[in-house]
Amino acid sequence: MAFDILINLAVEDELSEHLLRVTLGQTGRPFLIGVVYGRQGNGYLKKMLPAFECAARGSAHLVMADLDNCPCVPSLIEDWFRCDFANYSKRRQHNLIFRVAVRECESWVMADREAFAEFLGIALHHVPTQPDALPDPKRQLLELARRSRRRDLRDDLVPRPGDLRTIGPDYNGRLGEFLSTRWKASRAESSSPSFRRAYARLKQFQPVLRTPSP
Repeated sequence: MAFDILINLAVEDELSEHLLRVTLGQTGRPFLIGVVYGRQGNGYLKKMLPAFECAARGSAHLVMADLDNCPCVPSLIEDWFRCDFANYSKRRQHNLIFRVAVRECESWVMADREAFAEFLGIALHHVPTQPDALPDPKRQLLELARRSRRRDLRDDLVPRPGDLRTIGPDYNGRLGEFLSTRWKASRAESSSPSFRRAYARLKQFQPVLRTPSP
């Protein structure tokens, strides 16, 4: 009998939460999502990382951050965990799963190229084959959304002229719907190395929980 694996999430924003929920659901593992922390940007995650590490002694925590403008994942890890990358695996709590989207979670969204092209109604060749190599995945996603033949998608995903927001009014909702209904992790891992590593880690993860003292 398989027991549920309780796991808490810590994310930068709503889209990251959508992405992790769908990914966990496609691992084939009995994950049960508990508390979701964050949705306040990577500054909050970095500040709260020591607390997540402490909490991970008793329950699994999945923390997902965007690489953004940091030069590479090892540099971000050294900055956030305040240790040499060579010592990171020993420094990190076993129950803390820390993953970095290169360079933003939008690269993982676009990594299922076939589904994303169909979702927007654009030709497959317009969707980047190596989304991890994009300097600004969100900008690329919005450019693709502008090509969509579906006006309702363009209106929801792309900010209107003069709008102070950088995304459309239902950006997270529409992409969350796409992830829930069309996106497949098994296809996304072929285009995004950073997602492939994260997905493999989740499929193999086994929590180590402390047994209370008598």
